[in-house]
Amino acid sequence: MPPLPVLDHDAVLAAVTPQAAIDRVGEAFLRFASGEWVMPPKVYLQSPPDGDFRAMPARGDGLALLKWITSFPGNPARGLPTVTGVICLSDATTGQPLMLLDARSVTALRTGAVAAVAARALAREEARSVGIVGCGLHGVWAARCLATAGYGPGICADPDARAAQRLAAELGWSVGSRADAVRSDVVCCVTPGAEIVIDTGDLRAGVHLNMLGADGPGKAEATIGAVASCALFCDEWAQASHGGELTGAIEAGLVTRDRVTELGDVLAGTAPGRPDPQAVTLFDSTGLAIQDLAVAAAALQAWRAGQVHAQTVNL
Repeated sequence: MPPLPVLDHDAVLAAVTPQAAIDRVGEAFLRFASGEWVMPPKVYLQSPPDGDFRAMPARGDGLALLKWITSFPGNPARGLPTVTGVICLSDATTGQPLMLLDARSVTALRTGAVAAVAARALAREEARSVGIVGCGLHGVWAARCLATAGYGPGICADPDARAAQRLAAELGWSVGSRADAVRSDVVCCVTPGAEIVIDTGDLRAGVHLNMLGADGPGKAEATIGAVASCALFCDEWAQASHGGELTGAIEAGLVTRDRVTELGDVLAGTAPGRPDPQAVTLFDSTGLAIQDLAVAAAALQAWRAGQVHAQTVNL
């Protein structure tokens, strides 16, 4: 086997710009909706009481991917990142590994990208202001991608005032409270999902909610009543219904399959998006392997074009 290229965190971010990530992730949803790209359900391996591991496969455009990713919320207290992992990108025809990539950077890029893709598809046409609730790694990239897509100015809210200040300073936005942030046109909740961020009293006519933090069983950023009060969208029903923001409302019998539209169908024009300008739309993002495949494929293309340097390993 020839030497295998490896892209570390910085190399991935050098290879794929926010605009490229937005474009590629939007295209991935279209390919998935049409059946061209396939993705088995993600597998969770719990590691109580500390966190969990996730195995996420996908295949499309002659490539196959497996992401081995973690979520260990207590890691920052240990001086370690919450999310770590590795992605293996392979040739779908021969099975040969083509590249290894840092999973943390790919996850951050595709999470930020889907925030912009969903806002474009579901927010009011005139929506501009942004509220970021949770200014950790994924909140930062959601803000960066939304700014790239033309949204802003924004309000950054986080219990860690320094995190909010850093993000606001980078983008020329403002620091505010959670209550300030949720009064924006596009509200992105990007917290660990352990505490409620959105209640029914926070729902205003015309707002769009990107719920990005509840990416596994037992997590929620909105109350069941708030979820049930919205026009509902998700990245994939099978995944969101069992481990996403929608799960609690579904288990309570307040939300059924016919009330939820997948984002790919909206992008493809086979399903309606926002019902009307006054509706409150909610997008439940649980994170799909097809999004990772889109970003990893872009990184592979950039490396093959000589736009980024890779380390190599021999297997």
